Amino acid sequence: MKKKSVAVVIVSNGPGELTTWVNPVVDELNKINKSLRDEDKLNFNLRLVLVPCPNATGKESLVANSWNKFELIIKSKSFWKLLIKPHSFAKWPKKGVVIFLGGDQFWSILLAKRFGYLNITYAEWVSRWPQWTNTIAAMNGKVKDLIPKRYKYKCKVIGDLMADIKLTSEISLGKKEKNYIALLPGSKKAKLSVGIPFFLEVADHIAKENQNINFIIPIAPTTDKSEYLFFQSNKNPIAKYYSSKIKTIKNFKDSCFDYVVETSKNTKIYLIEKHPCYEILKECDLAITTVGANTAELAAINLPMLVVLPTQHLNMMNAWDGIFGVIGKISFINRFLTFIIKNFYFKQKKVFAWPNIKAKKMIVPERIGNISPREIAREVLFLIKNRAQLKRIKDNLKKERGDKGAAQKLAYIIVKSIKKL
Repeated sequence: MKKKSVAVVIVSNGPGELTTWVNPVVDELNKINKSLRDEDKLNFNLRLVLVPCPNATGKESLVANSWNKFELIIKSKSFWKLLIKPHSFAKWPKKGVVIFLGGDQFWSILLAKRFGYLNITYAEWVSRWPQWTNTIAAMNGKVKDLIPKRYKYKCKVIGDLMADIKLTSEISLGKKEKNYIALLPGSKKAKLSVGIPFFLEVADHIAKENQNINFIIPIAPTTDKSEYLFFQSNKNPIAKYYSSKIKTIKNFKDSCFDYVVETSKNTKIYLIEKHPCYEILKECDLAITTVGANTAELAAINLPMLVVLPTQHLNMMNAWDGIFGVIGKISFINRFLTFIIKNFYFKQKKVFAWPNIKAKKMIVPERIGNISPREIAREVLFLIKNRAQLKRIKDNLKKERGDKGAAQKLAYIIVKSIKKL
């Protein structure tokens, strides 16, 4: 008698989650099923649902489709239609399980309730809806400690999905004769308008003092090299406050890098288009980054970082995205918002980087305020010379993460749930 098919629906959002969470779990799930005896094999179909997320690139479905691992992929723009008219996309089995692997945990809860499926949530930092989920797979014991006592029985500590990142040997910095510093100026226009001119000048100051350092910039998937040229030019009103400019930007062949930028002060910076490029970043000595989700990714690979947020340009609100960008064009509102952010928000909020927020203490240095590229360069040079301090930051980041083997453990939890249906 043929077994009834079960739907395994994976909910995710951005390119990082797809590569480091979804792909390894799917591989482990298929591997476990393949190892079962013929009479025990599971009859399930894999479906990927991408959910609305401001950090998504819009290219996630193309990436997932290229793997040929899913029977069905639903784009984020179709999420609401899926909730309202699921059968317009496909026939859905009566039984199934929804697994949260990225985005907002509520979307997976909502989807599971809509289909009447079980829900499994992978909680990296916190499980937000323990009362409505069936199983919580936690990164570490701290996540479990935060769950209310009456729901703790649902939680199993499985480790860190990001710890299972497989690095490809063909992508490497090779023999490291120099120190490598990664520059992450941001991905959205609001951050790039400040980050690009600021970080270019930081690199020039560092290069002037230490010739034994190479700089790399992993280009965010939502941007490209043309934006780097735009934001360092006179078309960006913030650029006039900084002296460093891009002199040339050229293709870089036969290398793990895609382009090489040369500044007006002859500093070379290598650009990488591949995303995510954890293989390269893991080999760097330090990252200089703006605030945002990238601090969580850097923490996941235990890369020491200096988090930078120059607040002297907050009055340039018309360069911001979303509603701030709209109302920031009105001069008196612009001044009012700038005053509120500087005098209340920044003073109330003690830490900004994700690893510091989660650890509830400063484990990576943050420099927030009216800061200059020269000040940041000076601190970077100090950190590069003090290897013990870099190691301490790396060790503290590692303590906040979970153990390896999480992908396999989560796959076993999924298999066990399927067998119960």
